This record gives sequence, C-alpha cells and structure tokens, in this order.
Amino acid sequence: MSPRAEAAYAGWSVPGPAEARWIFEIHPGQCGLMLYVADAPADAFVVPHPEDCRVLHPTLVEDLYGEPAHQYAFYGAPVPEFTARIRDGAGSVRTLADLRAAAGAQERSWVEAHDGLMARDLPGTSYAFERAYRMNSHDLYRSLPPFQRAGQEQHIGELIADRKGRTLCLKAFRLSENQIRRGRPLRRPADSDWHLGRTAEALGTTYAELIRRVESAGLGTLLNTHEVAQRLREDREG
Repeated sequence: MSPRAEAAYAGWSVPGPAEARWIFEIHPGQCGLMLYVADAPADAFVVPHPEDCRVLHPTLVEDLYGEPAHQYAFYGAPVPEFTARIRDGAGSVRTLADLRAAAGAQERSWVEAHDGLMARDLPGTSYAFERAYRMNSHDLYRSLPPFQRAGQEQHIGELIADRKGRTLCLKAFRLSENQIRRGRPLRRPADSDWHLGRTAEALGTTYAELIRRVESAGLGTLLNTHEVAQRLREDREG
C-alpha cells in the first residue's frame, strides 16, 4: 500500500486566527492552549514551560488545521462573548469577598462548559501511541484515534517526551468526518502489518469484501492493483 496525504489548511487561510492572535491573553504560568472555531475544538498545543508558550504563542494560530476548522470558520455562526454577569437585587455583590465568590462561580461555570460540552470527546477518547523516532534522550510519538464512533470528534497528533516520560511538546490535529471514515478501514490493516489476507481473516470477512470496503471509502488508490487482481482471480479459480 502506498503513502497517502490528507488536506490541511494554514492558519492564514482560516478566517479569524490572525485577528485572534492579538486578542488572546497569555496568562501567568500558561503552558499551552486549546483553539476553538465556532465553539468546536480545532487544535490543542502543550509545551513544558511558560516561556516556551510565550515565544510560540504568535505562531499557534498560523499552524496547520484540519477541514473542520476551515469549514466552521466560514459557515459557523458567531460565538457569544465570554462575559461575566452579576445579578442585581437580593444577594448582589456588596463586599470584596462577594465579588471574589461571584468571579469564582463564573470561572467554574466556564470550566464545566469546556470540559462537559466543548471538549468532552478529546480527553474521553482512547488513543493509540506509537514511537516514530528517537533522538538522543527524546522520543517522538504519534497518536491515532480508534476511528470507531460516528459523530465523535477525533484527533491525530504528535508528542515529544523525554526519557522520564515528561511531555515536552504536544500537538493535536482534528479530523473531519470524511477523514475519520477513510481512516477506519486503514486501522485494522495497520494492526495486521498491512497484510490484506490476514486483515480479512481478523475481520471475519472475505478478501473481496475487504477490497470493496477499502474502495468504497475512497482508498482504492492505495492498493496494489496488480496484486489485488491476481489474488481475486486465484480466489475465483480456487
């Protein structure tokens, strides 16, 4: 099977990130960020030290993004501003302690919205990590999602770690529904060392049916047509 490339979009071609770069605040101790487009997670970035984050901050919104970020930026509705509102009347803020409590309640509501709604699938999905490269005392890992549930946001990514397992850099890239659907029939062949015969056996199907699934997913160009035709001919004659 030959290599395959997927489409990605530079930040400058996605409406909004160039302006957002000047608006986003950098908080003390910040070591990363999550970028949302139309309230949908588009990118996650983590570095080990706040100074690294400060230096790289201007480049994050000009990185490469997947199809969802590009589509949502063009067709998504404007998102509401994150503003804190304090009710007047009974129970309103009268002291500095009241103001501190109201601000804390607002922060907790934002965290609940972020963890429970806006990014619920990112930490709740089981990813497979494979070491792709080692240089001196650092390892480069690549992560793949399970490619299973339809409608669930899934990401691919890269992680650089030291020998103690500490994350030095993490980058996530959100996949579109079409990319997830195309990636699903590739996951099992990868587990079978790209041997299509063993893959068909593991799936409990025939070689011909596996080829049909790969082609219906738009991945027919990855197949060695000569070997596939020979195998199908042998199966018919046998």
